[in-house]
Amino acid sequence: MEQTEAKAPAPKHLPDAQTVTAVTHWTDSLFSFRVSRPQTLRFRSGEFVMIGLMGDNGKPLLRAYSIASPSWDEELEFYSIKVPDGPLTSKLQHIKVGDEIILRPKPVGTLVHDALLPGKRVWFLATGTGFAPFASLMREPETYEKYDEVIMMHTCRTVAELEYGRKLVEDLENDPLIGEMVAGKLKYYPSTTREEFPTMGRITDNLASGKVFADLGLEPMNAETDRAMVCGSLAFNKDVMAVLESFGLNEGANSEPREYVVEKAFVGEGV
Repeated sequence: MEQTEAKAPAPKHLPDAQTVTAVTHWTDSLFSFRVSRPQTLRFRSGEFVMIGLMGDNGKPLLRAYSIASPSWDEELEFYSIKVPDGPLTSKLQHIKVGDEIILRPKPVGTLVHDALLPGKRVWFLATGTGFAPFASLMREPETYEKYDEVIMMHTCRTVAELEYGRKLVEDLENDPLIGEMVAGKLKYYPSTTREEFPTMGRITDNLASGKVFADLGLEPMNAETDRAMVCGSLAFNKDVMAVLESFGLNEGANSEPREYVVEKAFVGEGV
């Protein structure tokens, strides 16, 4: 894991430019980075913005990225895959401290507390870099004010791909702002699909079989008390929606809060 941090912001030349303040490469295919935050930007934890770089044609090349930092953070954090021939990430993966990125300060998204009906437990369900919006929500005080229990299920192919999430969760209880709120409420359930690990299997299988309930000592899901947020590939989202609906949960939105919500603007393969 390589990590660099900023000394001083560089002059801004790109449109809607923000300055890179830190970059961490977690694996050959995953990295996170922090950038300066526009003074006027207000967002709800769990939302996404359009970020990018100038393309070879001289026009902005932008993609939707969930903000991984909470709404109170003075900087913005993002978590990304690296696609060797991806139009954006083939360039974005080489950014360094002091570089600029384009950030359109118009946050949107469905993974927000307002889109869910009140409940007792909330499930955050993610694969790969779909963890990013939950990195924001797990650091958001409102999450622990609204729910008695927060269950973070994150599945990747290998153990190394879980490291960003593992470290973030591990550090939460020592967080000066929300450490006391997190204690006893957050349950973390990482799993792998290819590499040997104490908890293996897809999120859909671990939910449908009841394995996650047994492992964590929890009651099965029910629509009266459970709420869920989903972020992953289109195929993952579809499969999880079917499992959630088998438990009686219904999909909601900002305009019509229900028992679960899905982020459909996730940055997938080929970015």
